[in-house]
Amino acid sequence: MRKISDSTVRRLALYLRFLEQSAAQNLATISSAELAQRGGTTSAQVRKDLSFFGSFGKRGLGYSVPELSARIREILGLKRTHRVVLVGAGKMGGALLHYRGFRQHGFDVVAVYDKDPKKIGTRSNGLMVRDVRQLEADLRKEPTDIAILVTPAEAAQEVTDRLIRAGVKAILNFAPVPLAVPSDVAVQSVNMALELETLSYALANR
Repeated sequence: MRKISDSTVRRLALYLRFLEQSAAQNLATISSAELAQRGGTTSAQVRKDLSFFGSFGKRGLGYSVPELSARIREILGLKRTHRVVLVGAGKMGGALLHYRGFRQHGFDVVAVYDKDPKKIGTRSNGLMVRDVRQLEADLRKEPTDIAILVTPAEAAQEVTDRLIRAGVKAILNFAPVPLAVPSDVAVQSVNMALELETLSYALANR
């Protein structure tokens, strides 16, 4: 299969959200125009995005909501539950632990780590905060798919290196610093300041 761009993958995730909402409303079919509106794109782009993965829908009839939803979940690797660990039990880490959407979409946060002695041993949303020094030993016994990194900038790369040595291949990075990783490790960074600056530009140029 050809390499699919990140923007296409993001749109597929948006289409899936809309399909799930449509299913909850007992809608059986949906048009490319409706998906385009949800994804902030065009009908032609929707058809192009889906064409990378096969033939979908029927001209004049649209797409079957349950069939397309199931296929996109398969494309996005959501047919199984992913084990997730979170490193950093501060305010943002705690908020992420309480986000119900993770489990609803197949991401099971199984452990949380921190280096602060005051946090270690406490419980957050049913999970005991573990000492980050246990990280490699724990992951050797309980391999994980994804790590969420919510550490200070100065600790992020060192923790990342440890996660990689422990076999983690995907990292969601909330630390305000770029991470150096091997080519076989996927990193998605969330830069809050950058997102706010983008919104500021939108406000200034309305």
